[in-house]
Order: sequence, then C-alpha cells, then structure tokens
Amino acid sequence: MRNDQLSSQSMDFAVSIINLVKVLKSKHESVISNQIGRSGTSIGANIREAQYAHSKADFIAKLQIALKEANETGYWLELLYRTGYLDEATYRTMDSQCASIRVMLIASCRTAKSSLKSQDNREPL
Repeated sequence: MRNDQLSSQSMDFAVSIINLVKVLKSKHESVISNQIGRSGTSIGANIREAQYAHSKADFIAKLQIALKEANETGYWLELLYRTGYLDEATYRTMDSQCASIRVMLIASCRTAKSSLKSQDNREPL
C-alpha cells in the first residue's frame, strides 16, 4: 500500500514538475528548468525501477537514488523561489509534495535495510 502511495505521489509530482518546466520555458528560463525537469521526473522513474529490482540491495539502491533526486529537486525549488520564478504559494505546495515523497522514501529505505539485515542474520539450514 505504501509503495502504491509513493508511486502515485511521485507521478503526480512529476506532472507538476513538467507543468512548472513549461511555465519556466515560457519565461525563457532554461538552465534551472532543465535541471529541475531532470531531477523532478527522475524521482518517480527510480521508484518505478525499484519495483523490478534484481535484489533487495538493488531495490534499496534505486530508492536511495530517488531520495537524492528528491533532495536535489528541493534545492531547485528553493532557488526558483528565492530568484522570483516561483511565488510563495506554489513554492510551499511543491516543496511540501517533495518533502512528503522524501519522508516516504526514507521510511521505505529504512524498512528495506532492516529487512535485508534480518535476512543476513538468519542462520543457514
């Protein structure tokens, strides 16, 4: 259930990012729009990849990449706000969405890591 929520929220967030990129491009802002476009859409792509990971370690690695991308996206959102490309309401909404995804990713990584450790600590038959 939590993974479905994570996938759903990351897809919704990617749609918001793409719409933001369209607005930024219409204002002739291309440097940050390219950066946030890549990092913001990469979050969901890595979460989707994690669903078909080869191993628990690969699953964790994909989620950690998604977390790094979410953190980077948060940086670009703040930069856009501080430079006047985003109004406060839009910034707060998008930053909140991004933070929510980060919280779920951190929880998912912790759960997966503890599951991996408990598998490693099992005695062989």
